Amino acid sequence: MIQGIADSLRRRFGKSPDPSQLLQQTLDAFRNPDADTLELIRRTIAFLRPRNGNDNGTAERQKALFEKLATDPDLLAAFRQHIIHFIASRRLVTFFTDSGILPGTGFFSEWWRILWNRILPEVPDERRLKDCLHVIYDHADDWRWLEQMPTEYSQHFWTLLAPDTELRNTDWLSIQEQILDSVLLLAHRVSGLGVDSELMRASPSFDDNSPRFISLSAEALEFVNAFRLSLDSAEPSTDDGSQLLVMADQCQETLAQIRKRALSIGTSLHLSYILTRSEQSLERLRELVAILTLASRREESAISTWSSFAHEAFLSENRRNSMRFYMTQLSRLMAVRVTENAARSGEHYICETKSDYSHMWRSAAGAGVLIGGMALLKIFAAGLNAPLFVEAFLFSMIYGLGFVTIYLLGLTVATKQPAMTAQTLASHLSDLKPNRAADLDRLVDLVAAVFRSQLAAIAGNVMLALPVAIALGWGISVWLGQPVVNMGKGAHLLSDLDPLSWAIPHAAIAGFFLFLSGLITGYFDNQAAYSDLGARIARLRWLRRLTGKDRAQRFGDYLQAHMGGIMGNFLFGCMLGSTGVIGTIFGLPLDIRHIAFSSANIGYALVSFDFALPLRALLWATLGIAAIGFTNLTVSFALALRTALGARRVQFEHWSPLLRAIWRRFRQQPWSFLLPPRE
Repeated sequence: MIQGIADSLRRRFGKSPDPSQLLQQTLDAFRNPDADTLELIRRTIAFLRPRNGNDNGTAERQKALFEKLATDPDLLAAFRQHIIHFIASRRLVTFFTDSGILPGTGFFSEWWRILWNRILPEVPDERRLKDCLHVIYDHADDWRWLEQMPTEYSQHFWTLLAPDTELRNTDWLSIQEQILDSVLLLAHRVSGLGVDSELMRASPSFDDNSPRFISLSAEALEFVNAFRLSLDSAEPSTDDGSQLLVMADQCQETLAQIRKRALSIGTSLHLSYILTRSEQSLERLRELVAILTLASRREESAISTWSSFAHEAFLSENRRNSMRFYMTQLSRLMAVRVTENAARSGEHYICETKSDYSHMWRSAAGAGVLIGGMALLKIFAAGLNAPLFVEAFLFSMIYGLGFVTIYLLGLTVATKQPAMTAQTLASHLSDLKPNRAADLDRLVDLVAAVFRSQLAAIAGNVMLALPVAIALGWGISVWLGQPVVNMGKGAHLLSDLDPLSWAIPHAAIAGFFLFLSGLITGYFDNQAAYSDLGARIARLRWLRRLTGKDRAQRFGDYLQAHMGGIMGNFLFGCMLGSTGVIGTIFGLPLDIRHIAFSSANIGYALVSFDFALPLRALLWATLGIAAIGFTNLTVSFALALRTALGARRVQFEHWSPLLRAIWRRFRQQPWSFLLPPRE
């Protein structure tokens, strides 16, 4: 025992062995034909694996391994024999059909499997290659260095293992047989998923398209039978898979049509899941058919195709038990629909013309009037000293019902814009070609329009909320004969605006809620469309008796069109109203700061001090309001833009030319960021 501990300490803290010596020892073990191949492969991967986060020598170790094998034919033959026999002796079908593809168990079952695996790890079945990969790549973060592996290294490795002279041996024939079984299974899977009731509902002409899915299985069977005959006869297959690929393309076309239609009729988690699983299965079928047909014709591209497939499959298996990866993968299933809806909403918040600009001013000013009143109601509710639950409820109703009223009246709250306009900007970024000046100019036009629209909305909110607050505070004080807000409360309102206090973090919390409200809006718009809410409401018997059939239909259509906005605004108000109370309950410094309400609060503070505030205090509070507004907008816009780009899988890497173009426009036409162009 003591000796074991000493050896462990020596390995951990002692001098590291020479890499070349360790490589030689690792490869020499392959010369023993009776050695445990799984253990040999695991040790080889352990040699290649980075020692720590700062170890960048994996590529050099891979290169050294290839050089050792290339200079020793006997070692290469033994290495190849171990690896190929190991692969051929395992069950490969699950590896080919499941690795990198969403599981058939569904969202919640897979979620529970991953969670339960964290508590009690699964026992791998070493008869299956899929499970063996978890033994070989036994570090949860192996995917990080695998992802960085140069493509040419991976291709070189598989080239060493698959010389043309050995493609007809027993092991290779066994592998090809299992690939054929996988092709057949994938075709049957897509055929089954293709006639799912969710897909039928989402496809307007599914009766015309369903034969495509049914025929896919029949065509796959013909291809598999023809290819098996070629394996037995050592002659090229009479079926090159072209017809099977045509059927696969037709099925893919149908799935693309359904996905596109789901943007207008709504989608569900189940529908998105089926669509993604079907698309992944079709892509995998194409890869396997390409590997088989290219290898039979002795084409070099067969190795490249196999290498690319194996690399992605290995990555997927290593991340199979990652909750973070699974949730990210699944969040994308519905994110596009949600953000697409928000993008369409965002277009209404962008002032392209002078009339749009004037309308933005008027709608923001109207919202400023209501916000001035909502701020006073919140002050009254806080003065009741009600129990915390009652206080949270009152605050939530004031904010929630107030924002819903603003929305239904067609008015604009400035801070609601970024979460929407960011989605619109993301949709344009996904199509941007930075080398084309016209595309760049159009995007700069959009940025300028978003900027002036945001300024107009902020100015409209603030410039009306402040005087309305002053007028209400002064008028009610005169009517009551006493200050509506005492000096103590006024001082508290001013301290909340101190930029060196918790004002900025609290403004960031409000910005996060603004971002969430945008997603909530998109989600409920999607659900309303998917469930056909308008038609369902119109069928309510009591409503039809009360209002008549036509009015019930109009009411249903109106509610379906505005459900997202109503729920997004109401829940946003509930989040704002309850945060401070939750912070009090848990003893945490939680609260929110919103630029429009902060501007109203400074008006009530002025009234409480009988307009005798020192200029310094007034300017300091004004600076706080500006900082709060900037934080509100920046946080919500950044989060919304990041989410929208991620949902569209856009890796935008051209920020430098875009920023240069924006700066150039600002120097040449600064007024375009403040005022709309002349018509």
